[in-house]
Amino acid sequence: MDDATLAKYRVAEIAKEFTEGFKFLADYPKSVTFFGSNQTKESDPYYQSARSLSARLVKEFGYSVVSGGGPGIMEAADRGAYEAGGNSIGLLIRLPNEQPVNPYITKSISFYYFFARKVCLSFGAEVFIFYPGGFGTLDEFFELITLIQTKKIKNVPLICVGSEYWNKVRDFMREEMLARKAIEPEHLDLFTITDSHDEIVNIIKKTPVRSSIPFSGPVSGVDQQIPA
Repeated sequence: MDDATLAKYRVAEIAKEFTEGFKFLADYPKSVTFFGSNQTKESDPYYQSARSLSARLVKEFGYSVVSGGGPGIMEAADRGAYEAGGNSIGLLIRLPNEQPVNPYITKSISFYYFFARKVCLSFGAEVFIFYPGGFGTLDEFFELITLIQTKKIKNVPLICVGSEYWNKVRDFMREEMLARKAIEPEHLDLFTITDSHDEIVNIIKKTPVRSSIPFSGPVSGVDQQIPA
């Protein structure tokens, strides 16, 4: 297969992943996405927090819970939704070493490309919930912050649970990014750090419902709602 043919094949596969991902998510138009470490154990307070918060958001808002479908915080979020009788949606990634999949997923779809999966994790969500994590979690956090900063995503709360972890991230932003004028002071307010589930619920209640996003057909006029 020559380079041109290979490029066409890859473009076709990428388009297929996006099409299948958006079609899959069309059945779950009201959702909350959880992010966090896949290393978090069941005994960890953050696991228990994500589990109980997920269940509460299912019961109080009727959200479907979306995660990467793996262990750790993803498992905790899916478990809470599952135990509350809600939808626990796993967006899986195909890896050289098979990705562990948690047993609390009610429906899942698998991706080859990380970037296609990442777009689908953020597409259409009413709220983003971040727990402490590693490189992948911070990659997703900073990409979403950028999309909110540039108004590509509007009226979607980004909430960070685990103040001892996230306050250090914000300190870095203030002491390095802000000090070097790489960001503006108001950019530090694009996300909320809290350990209170009540505060999270109140934030969601005060946030306008995200504008309806078509999962198929023309997207003219809604480009600022779709992650770039």
